[in-house]
Amino acid sequence: MNSMHVFGIATFLTVSAGTVVFSADDYEHSEGAQDFIHEQPTRATEAWMRASGGRIYDNWWIALDKDEPEATHPSYPEASAKSGSTTWRCKSCHGWDYQGDAGVYAGGSNFTGITGIGAAIDMPLADIASLLRNDTHQYTEEMINDQEMLRIATFVSRGQVDMTPYIDLETRDVIGGDMNLGRSVFQTVCAACHGFDGTSLDWGDSDGPAYVGTEAVAAPDEVLHKILSAHPGVEMVNLRAFPIEYAAGVLAFAATLPTE
Repeated sequence: MNSMHVFGIATFLTVSAGTVVFSADDYEHSEGAQDFIHEQPTRATEAWMRASGGRIYDNWWIALDKDEPEATHPSYPEASAKSGSTTWRCKSCHGWDYQGDAGVYAGGSNFTGITGIGAAIDMPLADIASLLRNDTHQYTEEMINDQEMLRIATFVSRGQVDMTPYIDLETRDVIGGDMNLGRSVFQTVCAACHGFDGTSLDWGDSDGPAYVGTEAVAAPDEVLHKILSAHPGVEMVNLRAFPIEYAAGVLAFAATLPTE
């Protein structure tokens, strides 16, 4: 019988053959992928720093294999709809489009009234790190250490992209991107895990499936962020080292794939 253990934030199964399989949310990866997912290369490139910082922005405790917060963030607006650990995610206040209350999160269940992070573009990394340690953000060394803080500061300062040429932030429709370029990238890279039609991985539930196409149509801003930075805690490639046109093309193509 398989035995369950806890490895930081990830849960893993030790199967009878001795293989260890880790899981984060609906994904699984092998023990051998742990370094790729959670460790830093000896000579980290700018592209890697931006991508890693983007994953921390998404969900820092899964990206960094840390303990998940239990309480609601003290600075999270009481009138807003969320509570608990999700309020500690940068994206929960500032949005996948980085525009906060001026973007997709201008209304709906994700509305907080908190501004975006555009003003921090090109800000010195030390200044961003200081802001994230202040009484408003309250990210401690135990949550995000100084080395890890440098990654998210790099993302905030030099990794934000303008999504408005590719996504209508009012309707959340995909409006740009070279679909033919995206098709080439998807078929030669993304299809290795997602399949040629994007249905090999399913994040759905009893209400229905959720494929790459489903997500690209419903939340293209989130998908574009993950194409650029990858999903935290899993063995996923990203396109951070390439011009934004490659990621935008993949998004445009993904939005044409099956949704159910």
